Amino acid sequence: MSRSRRYNDISVGKEAGGYHGNVVLGCGDAEIAQLTKITSSPSERLSWVAPGKGRLPVSPVKMLAGRECNYSGRGRFSLADSCHILSRYLPVNGPSEIDKMNSCAYISQFSADGSLFVAGFQGSHIRIYNVDNGWKVQKDIRARSLRWTISDTSLSPDCRLLAYSSISPVVHIVDVGSATKESHANITEIHEGLEFSSNTDDYEDYSFGIFSVKFSTDGQELVAGSSDESIYVYDLESKRVSLRIKAHKSDVNAVCFADETGHIIYSGSDDHLCKVWDRRCFDTREKPAGVLIGHLEGITFIDTRGDGRYFISNGKDQAIKLWDIRKMSSNVEYSPVRRYAEWDYRWMSYPGKVRDMRHPDDISVATYKGHTVLRTLIRCHFSPGNSTAQKYIYTGSADSCVYIYDLVCIQITLCLVQDECFG
Repeated sequence: MSRSRRYNDISVGKEAGGYHGNVVLGCGDAEIAQLTKITSSPSERLSWVAPGKGRLPVSPVKMLAGRECNYSGRGRFSLADSCHILSRYLPVNGPSEIDKMNSCAYISQFSADGSLFVAGFQGSHIRIYNVDNGWKVQKDIRARSLRWTISDTSLSPDCRLLAYSSISPVVHIVDVGSATKESHANITEIHEGLEFSSNTDDYEDYSFGIFSVKFSTDGQELVAGSSDESIYVYDLESKRVSLRIKAHKSDVNAVCFADETGHIIYSGSDDHLCKVWDRRCFDTREKPAGVLIGHLEGITFIDTRGDGRYFISNGKDQAIKLWDIRKMSSNVEYSPVRRYAEWDYRWMSYPGKVRDMRHPDDISVATYKGHTVLRTLIRCHFSPGNSTAQKYIYTGSADSCVYIYDLVCIQITLCLVQDECFG
């Protein structure tokens, strides 16, 4: 796990920005470009400290000199100044091995502040590492009611609780902040079970499973996507399912709350569609607020920018798409058609003849290609806001790499090669 490659001139899909040689110039959406620039560019006065003013990026040396001379008038860096410096320092030396288990790692997640890292393994293990303490294991969790693998995990906003799901009707909650390091379900520690379905008495023979689970920003609710084509919202205070939406026409692989209000929910399914749900205006038919069309195959993951407008989705059509929900379609009855019904991403390569195909009704803002979405539900995320102003998108890949895309320029900024494949 010591190799790394940098890609500077790689074509990653024909989008609104158009081609120039082998480099895609931009996503063509002025607003997302401007928002990213505002939150990740140095103040004008700091960029005047030396000849070449107005050119980006401004070197850290120039910015430090400008800060010492108090060119900004603040006596310190602003958040945008800090992001401008920090976002330039991407990994270049390749990954290093922290731990090794005897089963595949399907889940990897940092806490919001970056102090904890959660890894979920197929062999019923979940390990939580303390990043600030040299990546030592803070919690070693042995899961229960596990079918095939840990399908998803979610840390509460205060990092006190961890929710984990599997291909079963029950989501379990673990107290991350307890003093018990070895957490064996209901042996050394109670793993509270939250039941999302009570249609069967025998979970071993039951096909119902939860593929995605996320905490709300206030930590009071969980939203889950399931194999029965539905979205569930669980109220942790009343300990019951408060809402069920018959949302899609296939497995719901990805769900999340759009922002801190908790009113808007995004979902992605194997029916190729992303949908937007507003809980404030449900009628008796529980129709979505809108549909986002553009993927040619099923959705594997969704991550929100947290502003209630933009989110990204990873798809089995080997592409990440950036969405603006203000452009969503009102055609909520849209029914996509599988182009290759015989193709299965779990053990087959993606058909080469459709790799560069674009959906005729695509309404996405931008498309990012280069990684591979095969074998498992590959995940993607915006980079952290406090250090990079969400300037990048990073994703796992079935070719044993982690890809980092520039959000606005739509090109691969960095590709880290690993020995194992992580989602």
